[in-house]
Amino acid sequence: MATATLLARRFDTAQGVRLTLDNNCVTRAEPCDDAPQDRWLAPALFDPQINGFADLDFQADGLKQDDLLRVVRALRAAGCGQFLLTLITADFETLLARLRTLRKLRETHRELKSAIAGWHLEGPFLSSSPGYCGAHDAALMRDPTPAHMQRIRDAAPNEPILLTLSPERAGAVEAIQAAVNLKFRVSLGHTDASAEILAQAVEAGATGFTHLGNGCPQTLDRHDNILVRALDTPGLHVTLIPDRLHVPPPLFSVFHKALGRERVAYTTDAMAAAGAPPGRYTIGRIELEVGPDRVVRMPGKTNFAGSALRPLDGVLNAAAMLGCSWRETWASASVQARRYAGVSLYQAGAPYCILTTEGETLKAGQLYADGEKHELVF
Repeated sequence: MATATLLARRFDTAQGVRLTLDNNCVTRAEPCDDAPQDRWLAPALFDPQINGFADLDFQADGLKQDDLLRVVRALRAAGCGQFLLTLITADFETLLARLRTLRKLRETHRELKSAIAGWHLEGPFLSSSPGYCGAHDAALMRDPTPAHMQRIRDAAPNEPILLTLSPERAGAVEAIQAAVNLKFRVSLGHTDASAEILAQAVEAGATGFTHLGNGCPQTLDRHDNILVRALDTPGLHVTLIPDRLHVPPPLFSVFHKALGRERVAYTTDAMAAAGAPPGRYTIGRIELEVGPDRVVRMPGKTNFAGSALRPLDGVLNAAAMLGCSWRETWASASVQARRYAGVSLYQAGAPYCILTTEGETLKAGQLYADGEKHELVF
């Protein structure tokens, strides 16, 4: 591709920008006054928790390069340039084997290396209590140890790893310290930890809380519950699922007011049904059902199990719930999501997205990689 120029407006300031592109990479950015009103430049969306997408379950065995490419391209079409491939609770040896296999598969194609920024392990170090274990298999839960952390790091050397665990499990604080020393990001979730234990986990190095408002029973003590404790714990940044279902609009708004937008990141928590029609799907050994309402449930049950949300739709849902423009919620699904996961905005990949607006419709267009000569700072 020859050198070209593109005019757009920054999503955050509306300042016009003239981009110089070389082989689909942004190599220069300078202010301009003649950018069109309907074309926007933003960091590509980043999702810290993708369990599957486009009828593909990352927990399945026998995945091939073409399977992952299909997911990556479907996510790019929804404005998501990079994500953490997420593996959920399984037998620990099985989990490690899947991580090694997927890591090798990722290395087989430039497009996969660009899009899969790292790994998120949600389990098996979670609460096994009813409600708190969510759709995870409680029988496979176990207590974490520093040795577990080292084995995970050995399976993915020098790559971003986000680990979600329940800090009330025996040995969790020591495991958090070990994980942080190994350059993990540690997030708390699927937990009923006390305020004291949450504080100990943060002191040990935990920085996040995974999909706050979920991974807990539908009925909670109205005065003392994990939601209140998490909101009252300094140092925690949280992810929310902006599908209007996992966190209803009033609570979604309350979370933002209590935490401030700088401590909120969005994730879809997407599974195979995302970007696919209603039907029956799997996440690991669990069969799930998605009805016409696009809600993911275990057959015959009312509780949610992951989501069928597309990243771009999550930004629009968040804006509707907060009564603001998509430009005000975009950062939570891009800049803040990366910070939450510990992944640099300028890690090699596709950090820039061009968007167009047609009336009230927002469309994600071409994604451009960072050519490492950028003058953009988001």
